[in-house]
Amino acid sequence: MTAPGSVAAAPPSSSRRRTFLADLTASFVVFLVAVPLCVGVAVASGVPAELGLVTGIVGGLVTGFLPGSSLQVSGPAAGLTVLVYQAVQQFGLSALGVLVLATGLLQLLMGALRVGRWFRAISVSVVEGMLAGIGLVLIAGQLYSMAGLAAPATSLAKIAGLPGMLVDVVRSPAALTSFALGLGTIAVLVLWARMPRRLRVVPAPLVAVGLAIVAGAFLGPSVAMVEVQGLLDSIQPPGPGDFSRLAELGVLGTILAFTLIASAESLFSAAAVDRLHDGPRTRYNQELMAQGAGNAVCGVLGALPLTAVIVRSAANVQAGARTKASRVLHGVWLLLFAALVPAALGLIPVAALAGVLVHAGFKLIPLAEIRRLWREHRGESFVLTATALAIVSVGMFEGVLVGLALSVVKTAWDTSRVHLDVTDPGAGPLTVRLSGSATFLRLPRLLDQLEALPQDRPVEVDLADLHHLDHACRASLENWAARHSAETVEPVRFAQRL
Repeated sequence: MTAPGSVAAAPPSSSRRRTFLADLTASFVVFLVAVPLCVGVAVASGVPAELGLVTGIVGGLVTGFLPGSSLQVSGPAAGLTVLVYQAVQQFGLSALGVLVLATGLLQLLMGALRVGRWFRAISVSVVEGMLAGIGLVLIAGQLYSMAGLAAPATSLAKIAGLPGMLVDVVRSPAALTSFALGLGTIAVLVLWARMPRRLRVVPAPLVAVGLAIVAGAFLGPSVAMVEVQGLLDSIQPPGPGDFSRLAELGVLGTILAFTLIASAESLFSAAAVDRLHDGPRTRYNQELMAQGAGNAVCGVLGALPLTAVIVRSAANVQAGARTKASRVLHGVWLLLFAALVPAALGLIPVAALAGVLVHAGFKLIPLAEIRRLWREHRGESFVLTATALAIVSVGMFEGVLVGLALSVVKTAWDTSRVHLDVTDPGAGPLTVRLSGSATFLRLPRLLDQLEALPQDRPVEVDLADLHHLDHACRASLENWAARHSAETVEPVRFAQRL
């Protein structure tokens, strides 16, 4: 019997029903968010639009079914668009499957070796700098697509050519119409967040693309539409000749870049999603293996690489998802959409998808974080900015390596703190106490302080509070001691052995 004022526990069947209904509703929301993003990423990557849906389907049915992160949603991501486009242009569409398959196998291996948790040790400044660089390149490239114009080959050329591109847009009525449609799409995406809550139940990307489809119908053939090939025709499994390219150095570098960026983005996304809900926490090694399994399947199908996507994951949590069933179901809806109504893709203007990705590119640039780091941690803001600029000017893989190297150097500089205190008793030798960590990074200042000591006084050096002394500092101390001893009656004495 239930006590007065208490609430009777819901029967297990009723609880399961509520959970299923919550997951079902969330899966529809995620599906509606995923469709324009999957198609847009594919078009921007230079591959058939259907391949973006294939990757989204695998992200739901394969990665979504596996353990790791319960509410995180995977699919094609804007963060890899630039790298995929470069890989397709350099190696061809047929080689994409090999690149993605090898990426998946590497992720599976890293997960089995429990490397997943070590991605949490990567400097946040490097990751945000990577995303900012990707965002800048993505914006620059998609602005040309919004106008229906050919983009220059390199990232720097794209950015440098933007003024000329705007002049071409003004001079061409067709380009101006297409560009205006893209700007309208961006405006809808920005303004939709200010609409009443009851309207915002419909995802902004769906509204923006839907309005663009209506506008495109009125504008007619002056606006380019997405080319449709059919789901089965777009799938191109890699052949034996494609696997032979694994011996090429450029292919191996691209696979490493895919692996590093996809893994880091997925695991950092998982950490962000964990802050949005109170459910089970992410198991990082299992999540890395789930991402690897998904990429392996995508590689076999010749599709785009997948990562966890924070936009879809946040939509999943905010829509009330309870279990991983929501992300699996979103993959089912994507499969039904791609199989039953593929012609609907041909109604979407390319300029609208470019606008969606320009908006996504701006969201990749952490402006608030850059301002905060500039006020509080100038060194971290330098690492972030340098990583982004290196990606824009040199390339994705090289830019990430530059960021990692700068992060290591900054950490070494911050931890290399050596203090020198001099005690003069008035008579007898000077006492020099060294404390902290003496590394080559602080050697110039340390030698300046030692050489400023009086040359006619004996010195005793106390190293008791020195936590670390690297080889360069040890050799320099010995050389200084020999020189100083030659100027005095008594040699320099060390209270501890060097």
